[in-house]
Amino acid sequence: MHTKQIPQWIHDHVFDSGNVVAERSTRVVMWITAATMLIEVGAGWWFNSMALLADGWHMSSHALAIGLSAMAYAAARRYAHDPRFAFGTWKIEILGGFASAIFLLGVAGMMVAGSVERMFSPTPIQYREAIVVAMLGLAVNVICALILGKAHYHVHGHEHHHGHHHHDLNLKSAYVHVIADAATSMLAIAALVGGWLYGWSWLDPLMGIIGAVLVAIWAKGLIVETGKVLLDREMDHPVVNEIREVVEINSGLGASHIVDLHVWRVGQQSYSCALTVVTQDFSMTPGVVRDRLAVHEEIVHSTIEVHYHQKI
Repeated sequence: MHTKQIPQWIHDHVFDSGNVVAERSTRVVMWITAATMLIEVGAGWWFNSMALLADGWHMSSHALAIGLSAMAYAAARRYAHDPRFAFGTWKIEILGGFASAIFLLGVAGMMVAGSVERMFSPTPIQYREAIVVAMLGLAVNVICALILGKAHYHVHGHEHHHGHHHHDLNLKSAYVHVIADAATSMLAIAALVGGWLYGWSWLDPLMGIIGAVLVAIWAKGLIVETGKVLLDREMDHPVVNEIREVVEINSGLGASHIVDLHVWRVGQQSYSCALTVVTQDFSMTPGVVRDRLAVHEEIVHSTIEVHYHQKI
């Protein structure tokens, strides 16, 4: 029975130790966040505390988004050998990061809506209880940030060892969720302490809006980064000029020109390209061009068309 052989660069990504660590760390953080959410919601119901209930349901959105990141890793690994994915399953991870960023933007919107409502319809705040809840949330997020930060260091160190410098955007999306939650917890603690000591009740909704703006900015950056990959916007990447250099400049005397070039990312450190070359050099074959491109290891797949133009 014939077994389909996946390209080595796809195999290296799917079974990369960095991916394994990132998937495991994301899953651990998901369960920690979900467990904290259940504790807060249960305690809020038992003690009739809106502060606990609100923070618990807020944390549930982060648990769901981080769960999406974990599912993306699992799906990419599960379908790694599926021949229907022409360039592997790496973009499943990017799609997970994009969806997670959309959730983050939704969280920012809910924070603004809740803060504006609180400004126009203020309610009594149980400051001591709310501060305890905020500190619990901050502690959990610090632990989760350390877990994901260690995973990021492992992945980044692995890429640096291999001469690559791309980020794992799926891992980054989970990390941004945790950092965003930690930042909002710190702002909440500051606002609650100010309200408790000085009676500045307006500080709580104001900090909520400031936190929402920060979260929205982080979400926008993540959406731009993941969207760029999903939409194949790579023609401003340095690898494009490198392709032109090895084909055109190395030909000498303007004998060869790339008249059509398309470059897109198919892996965390892998690119594919399709190009058409017009040349006066009849010794330049698609095989010669492919050999020249081989000096750039990140180019893992190329489609090359050569048209010969006789010099007059």
